[in-house]
Amino acid sequence: MTSDPAVIAAAADAVPEVSLEGIVKRYPGVVALDGADLSIRPGEVHGLVGENGAGKSTIIKVLGGIVPADAGTIRLHGEQVTRPTPSVISSLGVRFVHQELSLAPDLDVAETVFLGQEATVGPFLSRSQMRRAASNFLESYLGASISPTRLARDLSPAERKLVQIARALVDGQARVVVLDEPTAPLAAPQATQVFEAVHRLRDAGVSVLYVSHYLSEVQTICDRATVLREGRTVAVVEGDDLHSASRLIELMAGRRVDELFPTAPHPPADTPPLLRVEHLGLDGAFDDVSVSVRPGEILGIAGLPGSGRDALTDVLAGLRAPTRGRAALAGRDLPRGSRAASARRGIGLIPRDRRGSGVVLDLSVGDNLVLAALRSVSRAGVVNGREARSTARRTVEALGIRTPSIATPARLLSGGNQQKVVVGRWVAVDAPVLILEEPTVGVDIGAKTEIYRLVSRLATVGTAVIVSSNDTEELAGIAHRVLVLRRGAVVADVDTDEADADRLLALVTGLERPEEAVHG
Repeated sequence: MTSDPAVIAAAADAVPEVSLEGIVKRYPGVVALDGADLSIRPGEVHGLVGENGAGKSTIIKVLGGIVPADAGTIRLHGEQVTRPTPSVISSLGVRFVHQELSLAPDLDVAETVFLGQEATVGPFLSRSQMRRAASNFLESYLGASISPTRLARDLSPAERKLVQIARALVDGQARVVVLDEPTAPLAAPQATQVFEAVHRLRDAGVSVLYVSHYLSEVQTICDRATVLREGRTVAVVEGDDLHSASRLIELMAGRRVDELFPTAPHPPADTPPLLRVEHLGLDGAFDDVSVSVRPGEILGIAGLPGSGRDALTDVLAGLRAPTRGRAALAGRDLPRGSRAASARRGIGLIPRDRRGSGVVLDLSVGDNLVLAALRSVSRAGVVNGREARSTARRTVEALGIRTPSIATPARLLSGGNQQKVVVGRWVAVDAPVLILEEPTVGVDIGAKTEIYRLVSRLATVGTAVIVSSNDTEELAGIAHRVLVLRRGAVVADVDTDEADADRLLALVTGLERPEEAVHG
């Protein structure tokens, strides 16, 4: 983000690379865009933020020529586009990098980068030319050293994202790049690679539209941001307004959000532990983890990729068997390496891959909600439909799940409501322990607030909650205590009354060596 006043003034006076004015898009029964505006200056990184349903996806589709606007004007580089189609928009230098990491797994990096625009010598493919060009482009343009012969299936999430970006830009004709939730599947250190790539694009004079639910990223990387709410542009922010989290949240939600993180009361100090872990270890992942969680307590787990954090939650949930140590629920040892048996004992799991392993997208909301309760709503192996529907409706009402009906397919719900459906599955069976992995990845600020309130409410009624997250601000805000892992070892067990997000980040990254912070 540039701070040179002369550069800022020149950019403000320049003809916008992208100008969408008064865009209207209606679907049956829904107004997705209601006179929305979007303007992107040459060489700027422009954020696009708003809650789910605000119109972000629709305005991107209109810009890409994927869906036609019912009214409004599209201008690219100052010229009106009267018949926008994907091919016309692409020919005018606008490129899109979508959220999904959908690469053909059996193609190598060079083949992926040049897919659809292959280099040839006469009638033959020139693999050597594509490999040299792909390697040079990734290195010089995106700062990524990735072998052009590696298969897409073997790439890390961050490498796949950089290859996606390279594919969009390799023809050298891009003037505007739209990055849709570019860091959603990435851990924090991997996201840094994407940020560096965005900086390189801006420095090369390419305009970037950066669409993200992560407001801290938008504040860090963007020069300005457009805020959408209910299909309308409510503000274009920069400077102090851009860097005020409370101001952004107020604009997005249409109301003041005085407290993002509701506080659940600490359970009484003399409350006996519900879940107790003693000297737990898993070869190659973590060792000698001891911790206890009381009913009504929210325990956060923090750690970088490779710290053992994900492996620990896998073991606690029964997905993997520990090599040594024990975990006990209410004094009884938990099953080792059996997710089904752990679920029957009352260990609920909201997995980190919500769409892949959590919600069953093709099932209805009601069917998703009773998956863990099938034994209680069945008689002689036959599901009692009336009882199952009653359980689902009660859960929808209790959790405030926004759905037209319990018969609605889960795939049609917003990300935040899908997450609440997965939580509701365990609420329906009164699970005494709930493990949430990355509970708010890919959901908007309003949905995050609702999920935090739900977690707080569950703790208040006595559920022992474990939250594993990359987001130290989230952990500092919602957890009573945070267990910090680094390189497979517990380095701290801290009360969040004494540790804010910055201190947690220092503990996670090793900037602080917390010998006195370990409480055991």
